[in-house]
Amino acid sequence: MTYKTLIEADRSLLWHPYASMVDPPPVFPVVSATGVRLMLADGRELIDGMASWWCAIHGYNHPALNEAVTTQLKDMAHVMFGGLTHEPAVTLAQKLVEITPRELQTVFFADSGSVSVEVAIKMAIQYWAAKGRPGKQKLLTIRQGYHGDTFGAMAVCDSVTGMHSLFRDVLPEHYFADSPRTRFEDEWSDDDIESLRALAENHHDDIAAVILEPVVQGAGGMWFYNPAYLDKVRQICDQYDLLLVFDEIATGFGRTGKLFACEHSRVSPDIMCLGKALTGGYMTLAATLTSAGVADTISAGGEGVFMHGPTFMANPLACSTALASINLLEQTGWQQRVENIQSQLQAELAPCRQLDNVIDVRVLGAIGVVEVDRPVDMHVVPHWFVERGVWIRPFGRLIYIMPPYMIDPGELTELTDAIYHVASKLSDEKQ
Repeated sequence: MTYKTLIEADRSLLWHPYASMVDPPPVFPVVSATGVRLMLADGRELIDGMASWWCAIHGYNHPALNEAVTTQLKDMAHVMFGGLTHEPAVTLAQKLVEITPRELQTVFFADSGSVSVEVAIKMAIQYWAAKGRPGKQKLLTIRQGYHGDTFGAMAVCDSVTGMHSLFRDVLPEHYFADSPRTRFEDEWSDDDIESLRALAENHHDDIAAVILEPVVQGAGGMWFYNPAYLDKVRQICDQYDLLLVFDEIATGFGRTGKLFACEHSRVSPDIMCLGKALTGGYMTLAATLTSAGVADTISAGGEGVFMHGPTFMANPLACSTALASINLLEQTGWQQRVENIQSQLQAELAPCRQLDNVIDVRVLGAIGVVEVDRPVDMHVVPHWFVERGVWIRPFGRLIYIMPPYMIDPGELTELTDAIYHVASKLSDEKQ
């Protein structure tokens, strides 16, 4: 197909995420991807600032990950996980237990990040049922959070400020505390925890768990809050007999400068959700890890088994690639790379603060955010970025990047220059 016919066929047949079939936003046909560059069907190259929604941390077409896929493919692409097992799943589980907080000792593989959140919610509810407290079925979370698009996950997303208000009346009702407002780098204020503390105190008899994204609220607003909040939440969970669930789907595997965002506070959850960068962006895979205490309680009481089982659970291709991705991360000095990206983002996005329409500029690890004063036009702004030779996809009022870790300084500068150019253009249009 030509570039034009690809777009025409796409528009008539395909429904893209958070898009309309009647008035769809622009799409740009990609024919190949290598390193941090996407090659379009019309011959243009784009530097990717999104790492394919934050998962392609090693870039594209990486030899080590390619080899993991092809080697595993010679043995088997898939086999059911009910009653069967295989080395890729066992070895990956060993690695995940090794690198996550020491309290997490068991691994349940799932299909996607949203499903791993569903699994975590079911684990928390089934845990309390097994302990003879079936009334503990609610979740406590914070405003501006995002945990996925399936029904259980949507129910713990903020339906007021988030993307799921349409489904509000059909979703289970949970408890929402105020989002912490103390910035990551600022001095902690105890006022930040009072909303969550009050809800826990008043409703702990029917709350199974607290679930939140540690340190970084991702798709709910790209907000970076003070790690001390996690310490306070852990204390509250212990005081009121609540499980603590960390959604590390977006933050896991180095994105914030720590291997997992919870390490900024050294707090361990009872349950942790992983996804996105788990396979380095090669294929979908997620994991829900939990403590031996939670796993044993579920397994010893009530049904005697955990009531979940995805068809493609522990897919061998995905497990082999995930293991290769984690090994690659450990071997390539990811921490220094992320520190370098952070320093460069801080320096090169700072001029955006001088623009009239910019509310805030935030940087943490390999995440850079420019918040403007009104939602960007997604029918227009993506074209501006593509014309600059970069792929950046804003949402709402946020122009942000989460590039692959192996991006070089020159390529990163092209991304930050493009952000300043587009933010300036939006400022000029406002005037």
